[in-house]
Amino acid sequence: MKTVTEFPRKVVEFADIGIFMPDGCRLSARVWVPEDAEADPVPAILEHLPYRKRDGTTARDCLTHPYLAGHGYACLRVDMRGTGDSEGLMADEYTEQELADACAVIAWAAAQPWCSGDVGMMGISWGGFNALQVAALQPPALKAIVTLCSTDDRYADDIHYKGGLLLNENQGWGATMLSYSSRPPDPALVGENWRAMWLDRLDNEPFLPAIWLNHQTRDAYWKHGSVCEDYSAIRAATLVVGGWGDAYKNAVSRLVGGIENAPVKGIVGPWIHKYPHFAIPEPAIGFLQEALRWWDRWLKGRDTGVEDDPAMRLYLMDSVPPRDWYDERPGRWIAEPHWPSPAIATRDLFLDGTGGLADDAPPAFEAKIASPQDCGLFGGKYCAIWLGPDLPGDQRHDDARALCFDGRPVDAAFDIVGTPVVSLTLSADRPRAMVAVRLCDIQPDGASTRITYGVLNLCHRTSHERPEDILPGEPMATTLRLDDIAYSLKPGHRLRLAISSAYWPLVWPSPEPVELTLNEGRLTLPVRTPGTGNEIEFREPEGAPAWSADTLRAPSNNRRVERDPETGTVSVVIEDDFGAFRDRVHGLEAGSVAREKWSIRPDDALSARGETHWTETLRRGDWSVRTETFTTMHADRGHFFLSGHIEAFEDEELRFSQSFANKINRDFI
Repeated sequence: MKTVTEFPRKVVEFADIGIFMPDGCRLSARVWVPEDAEADPVPAILEHLPYRKRDGTTARDCLTHPYLAGHGYACLRVDMRGTGDSEGLMADEYTEQELADACAVIAWAAAQPWCSGDVGMMGISWGGFNALQVAALQPPALKAIVTLCSTDDRYADDIHYKGGLLLNENQGWGATMLSYSSRPPDPALVGENWRAMWLDRLDNEPFLPAIWLNHQTRDAYWKHGSVCEDYSAIRAATLVVGGWGDAYKNAVSRLVGGIENAPVKGIVGPWIHKYPHFAIPEPAIGFLQEALRWWDRWLKGRDTGVEDDPAMRLYLMDSVPPRDWYDERPGRWIAEPHWPSPAIATRDLFLDGTGGLADDAPPAFEAKIASPQDCGLFGGKYCAIWLGPDLPGDQRHDDARALCFDGRPVDAAFDIVGTPVVSLTLSADRPRAMVAVRLCDIQPDGASTRITYGVLNLCHRTSHERPEDILPGEPMATTLRLDDIAYSLKPGHRLRLAISSAYWPLVWPSPEPVELTLNEGRLTLPVRTPGTGNEIEFREPEGAPAWSADTLRAPSNNRRVERDPETGTVSVVIEDDFGAFRDRVHGLEAGSVAREKWSIRPDDALSARGETHWTETLRRGDWSVRTETFTTMHADRGHFFLSGHIEAFEDEELRFSQSFANKINRDFI
């Protein structure tokens, strides 16, 4: 990334500006604004999220917001109510209160003497979610948004459920939030009131994974904040950005195809869950220049050409050997002027009784699928975010535990662009069952790279709102939409469709081992005519000077599979040490370590267990705090058992301890 130090306008920064909500609650904002903005007012850009501007997102904030401010914008990075250095309490994600606060901040910003009256909203993940949701509320000053790695459908495409199955990320990210939100504000900003704010926060700490687990179907809880319920409500110009290595890739095409009352464009690169100007895998892009083109057009009225951009700009990834981490993904940028694209056709391949993928529909056949519970160990993390080995590795281990159908080696490049769809007719021998489908690239040496995948709770085969038991032995017609992808299969490579009845530890297993019987199937591929070279170009990435900090402990990441020879238990162990750093400006030292363990016995679905442990430290001089947070989860045939625990220390003395224990009915899962 190129570091830019000279900007058209000189920037001043305010570490803590108080913005008071209608109920008197003070939100803390870090603000960057052109020095002469009161004489020459500028539009404002809001990023509103709970991840702590002082010690959480500061590294990325330093790259991004001063850059935008230097080009004539006031940038507000606001800690949500009850998080970071803001007052109040946080109850859940995307609450009415959170969205109302964001609307109040927008109105406050628009009324400032340094603001032109027009406001944009941007953010990745949580910040991208609430940008979409606030846009649907249509606050008058909000004219444009840039939403990254977010979704329009909170039930189908967040970290809670996928295909009606419980994602283990529901516990994993719930544990992350328990760790993040139990930390105190910085005394250097809020003064002596910091301890009272902290203890009040701890006393009222929500145990989010249990809240989410109490809603196992697509009920009103999930419809709130899902803008897919009414795309017409979005009137702000919307730039949607995603990554093929991210969990939220599917929303880009839906939003671009669904929003009709506002300008909308989409970009999807090869990236994991990161901003594209510093994302991995490479190539990163000049995202901030793209954002400026968007803001300049819709907040300043300048002709920047964004309206002439293709509806979708997509990175078409080349075939690569399977690895759980890539520094770079070879490929090229392609452009579709319209979306859905008339240039993308479909090709059907049929599953046959010999384990092949055929061009013509074969006679009906019968094939059994009874995967051991450890099928899925090499599926990677649901949402790759921490720069560790979290991408899907070689799929041969999981292929051996699945029913596989292989195509013939392709003679020429074969480009898949869009949403592969799998249609199956199958039956199950139990009233509760699941199916997982992976589309893989089989290399000439036999290595198996996962291209894309999908999972489905067969109790949800007709509805995520009204699931129903399976009648054992009765054939079911099911359809799975695999995750969106843009992938070019090399000559000599083969496609493989792998079908399994388990996918651990990505999703929680069925209550008992299941045997599926498959009678017919079809793979419908979105196919684009192959080409060469980039169809569009992006500028090289730029950013403001990096965060000025001392490294006290270097980060490290580890993911491994452990097997207990006595019990047969197989565990995926993830250790992410995010390191410890001292801010050179205000002196706060922050450190963080996360640990996860997902265990199961291959022959026992009820042996599944998830455990997490986070450690957070903050210190400055002779002041120090530390929090230890824990969660565990297991299940029997009828219930989930989810527990949590917080310990909070000041100067190594225990100041607070609280435990959570929840027994929650399994609702067709």
